Amino acid sequence: MAGYLVVAAVVGAGVLLFVAAMTARRLLAPRAPWAAKLTTYESGVDPVGVGWAQTKVRYFVFSFLYVIFAVDAIYLFPWATVLRSADLGRASLVEMGIFIGVIVLGLAHAARRGLLRWV
Repeated sequence: MAGYLVVAAVVGAGVLLFVAAMTARRLLAPRAPWAAKLTTYESGVDPVGVGWAQTKVRYFVFSFLYVIFAVDAIYLFPWATVLRSADLGRASLVEMGIFIGVIVLGLAHAARRGLLRWV
């Protein structure tokens, strides 16, 4: 039960820090609303024309590469910290091998399609 208390304390501290930061921002930030600040703003481009437009599929590639390079760390680092534990066994090693294999397969697919070139 002590492990749950530690997790609850960390989550509580995170919520408390978030609320404190938002309260400080609300109290200390200057307020000067005008029409230019209240317009829609998307990635540094002022809105022109109608509000609906198709987006390029290329943005999917960025999310795909993010999953390959960042999200795998969420699984690899905790697993690596308890790797020497006797409870893990061979099943965990096989599961992580399959996971790394899927990540390498995705990375190979991205490289084959030329998505890793800095052009």
